[in-house]
Amino acid sequence: MAERPFAGIATEGSTFVDGAGNVIRLRGVCLGGWLNMENFITGYAGTESRMRAEVRAVLGDELYEFFFDRLLTEFFGEDDAKFLGDNGFTLVRIPVNHRHIERDDRPFEILEDGFRHLDRAVEACGRHGVYSLIDLHALPGSQNQHWHSDNADGHAAFWDNTQYQDRVVAMWEAIAERYRGNPWVAGYNLMNEPADESRRVVGPYYKRLFDAVRAIDPDHTIFLDGNTYSTEFDIFDAEPWPNTVYSLHDYVPAGLGRGGPYPGITNGVWIDRQTVLDKFLRRSEYARRTGTPLMVGEFAPIYTGDLETDAERRQILADQLEIYRDHDVSWTSWMYKDLGRQGLVSVRPDSAYLQHFGDFVAKKNRLAADRWGGDGVGVKEVSQPLQDLIAREFPDFDPYPWGAADWVRLMLLNITISQPLAAEYAALFRGLGREELAALASSFAFENCSVRESLLEQLVSG
Repeated sequence: MAERPFAGIATEGSTFVDGAGNVIRLRGVCLGGWLNMENFITGYAGTESRMRAEVRAVLGDELYEFFFDRLLTEFFGEDDAKFLGDNGFTLVRIPVNHRHIERDDRPFEILEDGFRHLDRAVEACGRHGVYSLIDLHALPGSQNQHWHSDNADGHAAFWDNTQYQDRVVAMWEAIAERYRGNPWVAGYNLMNEPADESRRVVGPYYKRLFDAVRAIDPDHTIFLDGNTYSTEFDIFDAEPWPNTVYSLHDYVPAGLGRGGPYPGITNGVWIDRQTVLDKFLRRSEYARRTGTPLMVGEFAPIYTGDLETDAERRQILADQLEIYRDHDVSWTSWMYKDLGRQGLVSVRPDSAYLQHFGDFVAKKNRLAADRWGGDGVGVKEVSQPLQDLIAREFPDFDPYPWGAADWVRLMLLNITISQPLAAEYAALFRGLGREELAALASSFAFENCSVRESLLEQLVSG
């Protein structure tokens, strides 16, 4: 992009300021499921890479490229940017899979065409007064153990492989070169939810990335997620780095798929507004101590369709937003658009997409193949004996990051069960032509979606 005087977002002590020097509290959404696709958002099973490979095998190259380009085009466009701007949102965090920027079979070769949709979103958001935060969400080898880093086997190989690490440096150099000077880019979120079990690699690697970006772009704000899914910040220096934000993620267990009542007990722990506040204060301690802006990069509950449960979920959100107002926190809610589980905007039940894939999504939910929003049990007569076996035979087994029960759920439900489901999802594309594929993709266009008005009301007032 053409060079121009920078007049975008920057930090000033514990606040953000815009290009005119006005203090601004950023509030917005995460554009999950778009340039980094996720199973619960668009309805497939397993990882994005496996799903894409299965669908390509069914459709062939030409129809595969047609469908996914159409889907990305429809999922976020001018109408979406206008909706966000008209409702006073000032920030969109855009998760990106590294495969849009370079490919595993052609490492270090930056893909110019991979920026096409990202450029389009940055420009559309800017026209409506909304800043874009570029978030590298899935790194080669996977920087954490779960599906949202496109992780196929639960091992975060990124931390073991220096070539993966070198490739990400090259990617960020390309991103910084492309967007330096662009005032509508709020900054660079260098890595989503790193999970370095050794806790030895992530801190020095962050410094290497920071220096690489700063050598090219001295102006844009850099956003750093803490280790272990943006919950631990002891990996950073005692003194903060200039124009840098230490972004925490702040999910409330009672608001997740296996959540209990609120207030009430989830996973044996009492959760109410005070425990929500205490957790936020623990995770934000580093930013508060160093006098840097408070930023929550992800938060918000999952909705179930049950009136009583969803009323409790709205109270969780109300408590979080009140805490954020009290502490002058900027935030991006997870997330903007999906099939109706958590998004601000949702694909309609009568859409071509849900008419075609609705039974598959219901089966996937019944089997708890998606971690996010699922009950973590699925077919209990199968899953519970394995949980009991591991607990009985290996009582001291406590794998990183979330313990034995979560590890069993990941391996059994989110990997083993999801793999045959991925093929089943792809098979539903067999025989479809361009017109039918276009209708499926167009189900995600803003004009064909519904707005969760209660969520919009809460976020706008937050």
